[in-house]
Amino acid sequence: MSEQRPEHLTPAKVASHLGVMLAVAAVLGVVVAGLAIPFAGVVGIGAKNVAETMDQLPAELETEALAQRTQVLDEDGETIATLYDQNRVNVQLADVSRTMVKAIVAIEDYRFYQHGALDLKGTLRAFITNQANSGVVQGGSSITQQLVKLTLVDQAKTKKERQEATDDSYARKLRELRYAVALEQRHSKDWILERYLNTAYFGDGAFGIQAAARHYFGVNASDLNLKQSSLLAGLVKNPTGYDPTNSPDRALERRNVVLDRMAQLGIVKEKRVDKIKKQKLGLDTQTTPNGCVNARAPFFCDYLLNYLLKDPSLGKNAKQRRELIFSGGLTIRTTIDLQAQAAADESVTSAVYPESQAIGGLAMVEPGTGKVRAIAQSRPMGADRSQGQTYLNYVVNNKYGGSSGFQPGSTFKVFVLAAAIEQGLPTNTGFNSPEQMEIPESAYEDCDGEPYGYGTWSVGNSTTSGYKDMYTGTRESVNTFFAQLEQRTGICEPYELAKAMGVDLTNPEGKGDGLPERVPTFVLGIPDASPLEMAEAYATFAARGLHCDAHPVTAIEDARGNVLKEYEPECQQVMEETTADAVNDILRGVIEGGFASAQALGRDAAGKTGTTQNGQAVWFVGYTPNMAAAAMIAGANESGTPLSLEGVSTGPTTIYGASGSTYAAPVWGGAMRGILDELPVESFVPPSSTTTYSTSDDFGDDDFGDDDFDE
Repeated sequence: MSEQRPEHLTPAKVASHLGVMLAVAAVLGVVVAGLAIPFAGVVGIGAKNVAETMDQLPAELETEALAQRTQVLDEDGETIATLYDQNRVNVQLADVSRTMVKAIVAIEDYRFYQHGALDLKGTLRAFITNQANSGVVQGGSSITQQLVKLTLVDQAKTKKERQEATDDSYARKLRELRYAVALEQRHSKDWILERYLNTAYFGDGAFGIQAAARHYFGVNASDLNLKQSSLLAGLVKNPTGYDPTNSPDRALERRNVVLDRMAQLGIVKEKRVDKIKKQKLGLDTQTTPNGCVNARAPFFCDYLLNYLLKDPSLGKNAKQRRELIFSGGLTIRTTIDLQAQAAADESVTSAVYPESQAIGGLAMVEPGTGKVRAIAQSRPMGADRSQGQTYLNYVVNNKYGGSSGFQPGSTFKVFVLAAAIEQGLPTNTGFNSPEQMEIPESAYEDCDGEPYGYGTWSVGNSTTSGYKDMYTGTRESVNTFFAQLEQRTGICEPYELAKAMGVDLTNPEGKGDGLPERVPTFVLGIPDASPLEMAEAYATFAARGLHCDAHPVTAIEDARGNVLKEYEPECQQVMEETTADAVNDILRGVIEGGFASAQALGRDAAGKTGTTQNGQAVWFVGYTPNMAAAAMIAGANESGTPLSLEGVSTGPTTIYGASGSTYAAPVWGGAMRGILDELPVESFVPPSSTTTYSTSDDFGDDDFGDDDFDE
């Protein structure tokens, strides 16, 4: 009795499917044997043309490295962030459970280890079965063919390449068949299966078997059991349609199909299959955070990313560097200390609430290495402004994706102080420092020795007045004292010293739209700066004049654990050790009896307060011999534009009479006290006698004038 052809098997459909068979025959080299010739007649293609077309195709498929997720680790090797375009972790076939291997082979290509690149028997079977059932019931593509398609889609870089990789065309099928043969000739079956398991998409953002095992069940691929393996094996056919997090019923049905197939092939007993089919999916979904928003230290992560994106050794341009970072499966070992980060976060967020119009920020830098130990700010990372969230990193400067910074006030006085000592002025240098002074424009010289032409400078004190030397003038932050000390040093050397210590000063003469920075009021902190810059600068004093560039990373390893790059400290001695020793001794007075005495740590510590004009920002930058930190509270709207702090509620308090000692110093003190147990007790080196005393006449009471800057 002859079979009747189903009504749906139209000539057009026959031609389409027989075209596949034609390609199969051609690739297998049996065109001349007669298998392809009848099919060629059906689809209107000559066997000779098919053979010529195949010869024109590339002989090999280049398989690029698969995109893998990158891990960001703290100094102790603990993960603080993951970065990826595709959530994938490659594993070897030996690290995939045998049950999982059997499940995927059973449902996708049960004769995988018996046939070559193409399973002619399976293709014919699928063709007949699918036509008899009016749809796709069985797949005819071997695992090797599937891998070719997955690879072409994954490696498509342009819209045209993506179109060619997914077209339902005769040319695409021919190309895939030729590549499949090439893969089988070049690689072992185990290599192909391993690559397939690592390439396949398993739905819900999980690429590759290891990421899928971790995502759906919280286990490694090596530990997948039969119930888990059968679910994952079923997903590759339609990872979106069978996604168990969105379509659990369809996923369950598909899982059971896989189990039945394994029983049919004798891989597992039917009794065991029947028992598992009665069970639920058993999901234990694990989320793999992506990007800095979900990191344990979001703004440190943001700083790290921007730092690496500027590293030319990681790629020719930012696009290449980003691709390496997000797809290279790197291990990025950073400098962050999670205890320091926790202490910084606690101190900042308890002082300034997210919804406040004030912004609190703190950076910690290790002296002698430049390692950035913590980056914290009061506004959390995110897009919900009603919750005070922001993507603006206020703790670093705009070079690394941050804000433009804020004026640091009298924390800049230390650059004039250090320049004076470096020039040979002893620490007992003193001046009569009246409440107000009027200083003529001819009093200050530019770097070329010519006088500045900015007119008369009126400067006044907001603290104390009278005769002051370097110790009392600094401890009491006397503006008129430092105005006169800057006359002695000139403006050029303090300015250049600040740059050498890490402050990003870029507009010395006010060119373009910016205001000039290298002017007499430099000593009162008119240039904008970030907490990270100031912590880096003050760390130079703690390291006895050795400046080390701040950096957030120590090493980068590739996906195989090979070191791509090590980031060694980049340090340079920028002042004499004796100069730094003298500055340290002077700045100790700010904490030991000065404005910040409430923040004494019970060990050697030094620092300087700062308050800006109109009270828009308050600062305290301080350090021990082994840790420097800069704390800042600034008035700022949602866009980061500076605002006055006067009358602004920070959450726990309302600011009146803004000062660095009252508001910023406690933030510094809280963060530092949170890490004292991990900091060895060390002492500053006492100042040399050559820096402390001079018998020469000191400056007297030249009459100079008024400004609202204080501390």
